[in-house]
Amino acid sequence: MIWLNILLLLVGFALLVKGADFFVDGSSSIARLLKIPSVVIGLTIVAMGTSSPEAAVSITASVQGSNEIALGNVVGSNIFNLLAVVGMCALIKPFELDKTILKRDYPFNLIACVVMIVFMLIGSLVGMLDGIMMLVLLIGYITFLVVVALKNRTEGDENTKKKSPVISVICIIGGLAAIIFGGDLVVDNAKSIASAVGLSETFIGLTIVAIGTSLPELVTSIVASRKGENELALGNVIGSNIFNILFILGLSGAISPITVDTSAIINTIIMIAMTFIVFIVCAIRKKLGRVEGAIMVASYIAYTGYLIYVG
Repeated sequence: MIWLNILLLLVGFALLVKGADFFVDGSSSIARLLKIPSVVIGLTIVAMGTSSPEAAVSITASVQGSNEIALGNVVGSNIFNLLAVVGMCALIKPFELDKTILKRDYPFNLIACVVMIVFMLIGSLVGMLDGIMMLVLLIGYITFLVVVALKNRTEGDENTKKKSPVISVICIIGGLAAIIFGGDLVVDNAKSIASAVGLSETFIGLTIVAIGTSLPELVTSIVASRKGENELALGNVIGSNIFNILFILGLSGAISPITVDTSAIINTIIMIAMTFIVFIVCAIRKKLGRVEGAIMVASYIAYTGYLIYVG
C-alpha cells in the first residue's frame, strides 16, 4: 500500500511541476498579447507560477487541517531554495551578485522572515489577522516592484513568439487544474506515508514535500546556470521565498489558523539564521563561488541529518 502512496506522490509532484509550467506559459502569453512589459511578467506571473506548487500543497493542507504540512512546506522549501538550489548553481558556475537584489529584495526577504517569526512568537498560531497583514505586505511589495519596472521599462521584443488567445487560456486552465489536483495528491499521500512509516507530518512537510514542490525553482535555476545566466538564481530564489512566506503562509493562515509548536519555531529560527548568514556572505563577498556553494549544499545535507535525528 505504501508503494502506491509513493507512486501517487510522485504523480502529484509531476502534475505540480508541469501544471506550473503550463500556467506560466499561458499567463505570460496572455500578458504579451496585452503588451504588458516582460519585466512585469517576470516579477509577478513567473514568480507566482514557480511557487504555485508550494501554494497548492500548503493551502490544501491548511483546508484539510494538516497545519504541520502547510507550515513545514513553507519553511522547508525556503531552506532548500536558499542552500541547495543556490548552492548547486554556485557549484556549477560561480557568479557575481546583482546589487539591486542585495540592496532591495534580499533585505525585504529578511523583513518577511522577521514578520513571520514575530507572529509565531506572540501567539500560538498564525491566524486570520496575521495572514491578512502578510498579504497586504506582499501586495505593497509587488506594487512597488511593478511601479519601478514600469518607470524603467524598455520595449519588448516584437518577434517573441506568442500563443493564440485560445491556446493561452487552455494552458492557464489546464495548468491550474493540474496544480490543484497535484496538490491534493501530494498532501493526501504524504500524510499516508507519514502515518505508515511513523514519521511526523512536520518532518514530511520539511523534507519530501518541501523538496518536491521546490522542483520548479530547482530546474529553472540549474538550467539558467548551465546557460551561463546563474546570476538569476539568487533573484529567483529570493522572490520565491518572499512569496512563500507572505502569500502562501498568509493565505493559509487566513483560511484556517495554523497552530505553531516548538518544533516549528525552531525550524523557522534555523531558516532565518541561514537566510541572514547567506546575506552577510553575499554582502561581503559580492559573489558566490564553488567553495561557498559547497558549504551551502553541505549545510543543507547537515540540516536534513538533523531533521532525521530529531524526527
